[in-house]
Amino acid sequence: QVHLVESGGGLVQTGGSLRLSCAASGSIFRINAMGWYRQAPGKQRELVAVITDGRRTIYADSVKGRFTISRDNAKNAMYLQMNSLKPEDTAVYYCNTRGTTASGYALDAWGQGTLVTVSS
Repeated sequence: QVHLVESGGGLVQTGGSLRLSCAASGSIFRINAMGWYRQAPGKQRELVAVITDGRRTIYADSVKGRFTISRDNAKNAMYLQMNSLKPEDTAVYYCNTRGTTASGYALDAWGQGTLVTVSS
């Protein structure tokens, strides 16, 4: 079984910064991609940023230039540095990990989510 634990959410004013962390643990053989998604009230979950094991990154247009995704392969950890936050960034942010479990099964795990609130 694989567990993802997110941290770093909170309340911040417009223009402020937050850093989210995600740590994966459990029966992991390989992590291919890790990503952050978010879901605002009344909206569908959307991709924020993804980083592959080759450190290729993909960002949603709405966060390009403001957010930076990174990972620490040795710790099975991922981070999201969020700068110049806007009220529209308010959402629950979820960590996602994809790869292969130690038993050889496909891994697609989600964290419990961490709330980010940006006040105007």
